[in-house]
Amino acid sequence: MSIIDNFLNKLTAKTKHTQNGKKTDTWSGAVRKNSPLSECPFVVFDTELSGLDPRKDFIISIGAIKMTGGTIHINKEMSRLVRPEGEMSKKNVEIHGITPGELEEKESLEAVLPDFLDFIKDSVLVGHFINIDIKFMNRALKKIYSMKLANPALDTHSIHEWLYENGVAFKKHYHGGSTKTDLFSVSQRYGITVDTAHDALNDAFVTAQLFQRFLYFLHAEGMHTLNDLLDIGRA
Repeated sequence: MSIIDNFLNKLTAKTKHTQNGKKTDTWSGAVRKNSPLSECPFVVFDTELSGLDPRKDFIISIGAIKMTGGTIHINKEMSRLVRPEGEMSKKNVEIHGITPGELEEKESLEAVLPDFLDFIKDSVLVGHFINIDIKFMNRALKKIYSMKLANPALDTHSIHEWLYENGVAFKKHYHGGSTKTDLFSVSQRYGITVDTAHDALNDAFVTAQLFQRFLYFLHAEGMHTLNDLLDIGRA
């Protein structure tokens, strides 16, 4: 059995959390490794953070949007501000434009997480440098529910790097130019309008559009199943 097979078999184990006595599966294994990408349920998500150190920083905003294959469901989205778990620095406020006053009456992360877990149920997670978001999510989930996310996850940065080096049709259109790989530099290179930086839902929507473009080129490279995509873009 290959490493990929072992990885995907582990993902079929049910991961549960309990909230008020109710159990919810976040990954039941209903999406198989041979599922066509055109039918695969994705949730593209982003978090805004007080900083990048999971030991002391915290989530202040979550934004997510659903996709099926390359179709973005703009009517299926989630956007929540989160009451901070500690002090927010002046630098952080300047970056996000979210003030402590806007957040002090919002729900805690513990109160928001059940909705997020229900939203991502049986979906493949997608994000740009998604490992950062997952690290913060898993820290919170471990503290509150003694669990981690079981959903498979894809990093659009890794997918971009693979296409940049290997995609024949992709290179004809996009090779050259800026080598910056942050979300906004990459998105602007591929003609995606970026209106507001550092807004979780907006960033998730921008990432979804980027992923949509990548799926088009991946199909041309013979990538048709979830297993194909996990092989090059798994977070």
